[in-house]
Amino acid sequence: MLRFHRKSKGFTLIELMIVVAIIGILAAIAIPRFANLIDRAREARTQGNLGAIRSAMAIYYGTMDGVWPPTITALTDTTDPGPFIDSVPTVLLPSSYTVAHVETSSETVTAGNTGQWFYNGAAADGVVNVNCTCTDTKGNVVNTW
Repeated sequence: MLRFHRKSKGFTLIELMIVVAIIGILAAIAIPRFANLIDRAREARTQGNLGAIRSAMAIYYGTMDGVWPPTITALTDTTDPGPFIDSVPTVLLPSSYTVAHVETSSETVTAGNTGQWFYNGAAADGVVNVNCTCTDTKGNVVNTW
């Protein structure tokens, strides 16, 4: 009885097809999870900047004996008692939002959907929001952050 002894020197076509299928399945699972990673990072940055502005507003309010600043840029005034924040941080909204300005640090006193900071100094209430009615990646309206 003759025995044929075959040496394996590579992968078979079936083995390669299985590996490609496994990689395809992993990619199909992973890519959608990372697709909105940049949007979530931009939202987190804007929320952090909003928190910094609100903290500076509270410090201004306490230092100025219960008076809110007239504008957000008043927080950067270098005169006495000094700046409460180095510069007004930017609003950085995801590019998927359809707003007039995607990145800006200016403020506005009229509500709209510009993607800027919204602060009404005449109201004297110290409320700062992002002037955008878009929803974030979690389904929350941006101006309610």
